[in-house]
Amino acid sequence: MRVEVYPHKACYRPGEIARLTVDLHGPAGADVQVLTSFAFLCDEVARKTRAVRLNEVGKATLELAWCPPTDAPRGYGVDVQVTDMAGRVLATGSTAFDVLERWTQAPRYGFLCDFRPGRSDLESAAGWWVRYHLNGLQFYDWMYRHERLLPPAEVFTDPLGRRLSLTTVRRLIETAHAHGVAAMAYAAVYGASVPFYHQHPDWALLDADGRPIPFGEDFLMIMDPSPGSPWTDHLLSEFDRMLRELGFDGVHLDQYGDPKEGYDARGRPVALDRAFPSLIRATSHLVHRHRGPEGATAFNAVGNWPIEAVAGAETDFVYIEVWPPDVEYRDLHRLVVDGQRLGGGKPVVLAVYIDPAHERNVRLADGVIFASGGFRIELGEVGGLLSDPYFPKHGRMTDGLADTLRRYYDFLVRYENVLSLGTRDATLERGRHVVVEGAGGQEVDVWAVVRQGEGFETISLINLPKGGRVRWDQPLGEGPPVLTDLRVRYPAERPIERVWWASPDGPLRAAPLPFAGQDEVTFSIPQLGDWALVVLEWA
Repeated sequence: MRVEVYPHKACYRPGEIARLTVDLHGPAGADVQVLTSFAFLCDEVARKTRAVRLNEVGKATLELAWCPPTDAPRGYGVDVQVTDMAGRVLATGSTAFDVLERWTQAPRYGFLCDFRPGRSDLESAAGWWVRYHLNGLQFYDWMYRHERLLPPAEVFTDPLGRRLSLTTVRRLIETAHAHGVAAMAYAAVYGASVPFYHQHPDWALLDADGRPIPFGEDFLMIMDPSPGSPWTDHLLSEFDRMLRELGFDGVHLDQYGDPKEGYDARGRPVALDRAFPSLIRATSHLVHRHRGPEGATAFNAVGNWPIEAVAGAETDFVYIEVWPPDVEYRDLHRLVVDGQRLGGGKPVVLAVYIDPAHERNVRLADGVIFASGGFRIELGEVGGLLSDPYFPKHGRMTDGLADTLRRYYDFLVRYENVLSLGTRDATLERGRHVVVEGAGGQEVDVWAVVRQGEGFETISLINLPKGGRVRWDQPLGEGPPVLTDLRVRYPAERPIERVWWASPDGPLRAAPLPFAGQDEVTFSIPQLGDWALVVLEWA
């Protein structure tokens, strides 16, 4: 017997009914009971029981509906147990969903890059998005040209020779909206084709010798994005036209990380870290004029630059494309935490390009980012995983990695109220006090990421490989060996009422942990694969 359960939307709004599908596969004509439990963190909040008969080919589909409380933002877990009529368990399955006021409260950001004419897999693609709870999609390189977003015809060729269709773009936007997913239009802030540059040479950004600055060989020229420059006015007019004619929910602004400064046509210096916030502000105002409060704006801090200038700008979340020297797993934690601080508590999305062949690297990157309260753009096209900054060159996941990441995304949504929403990092001051002991009382080399929220503290135990600097950009091989029966000692800041744990590598459903002590609380973790989450609820 097999069971799969998934929601019909990527997220729900307060007061909206959550609808879920349960697919059963088993013996033809079998009569079974389907027990569905809805949980908020460690507590069951609703339960449904249905009797079902499988058809002549051993299949049945069950539609469930439940109206969660209007409290938002809030994530829920869904656990399904299939039994025979005597009560024997035949199969189990789980999923999650959340209730958000706006998708950018918890931006599970994905990507699309396939806009070929006649694309016919839109509904199956949407099924993929909602199974991973992707509630926002970046439409990467959907446009005709960098300086002219809308094409002269429905079918067109992009600057790199790809045959694209504006009809496909429209249909993908409509499909995303039907499943509760926002559509974000990619746009470069200062890239223009070489022919366009030759038409407007005085719009370009120049180097110290007064020469135009190229990007790639005969590909693009860098234009001047200063406030009020002709290029900026032109780009904003393109955004205005795009938002009027297409159903995009916002704009994702990209830069290339270099140059960082230049000169305008009159020889005046242009500091891009000062120019970018002004362009972000103008774009955000334009988006809100067209889309109201639902509109969103994002900006790519390439290599974490210029994060101090743009994190607090008028974006809806902080987006960082990670490059050397930030190559260690601990760097991913630092980037998320610093982005949250500089952004005044905004969500942080990291773009980290890892070959899906290195499955442990992928799992650990997600574990570290999610445990740190962050999000990662990596999924979107069916079966794909971002492994290159040019999104059409994404890699392909094995079925095993796809299943693993589905558990990780279920986990992320289910426990968002203790992982990200309304929490703050406390690793620097509290993490070093977490002592983990293995068999025989020997201390185990496990990294502890600590976050605090209203009434609780979370300890994420990350099983990083031993040996000092551990890099996400170098293959780790398989592993790690699963650690069992770990004893944790931790000085509590206040009296503890309850301790519970869960893991994307083990039981998704939270389970209580017996604990002892108050000034120093002790408890035992049954097992640790890559990542385990422990929550201490304060009295």
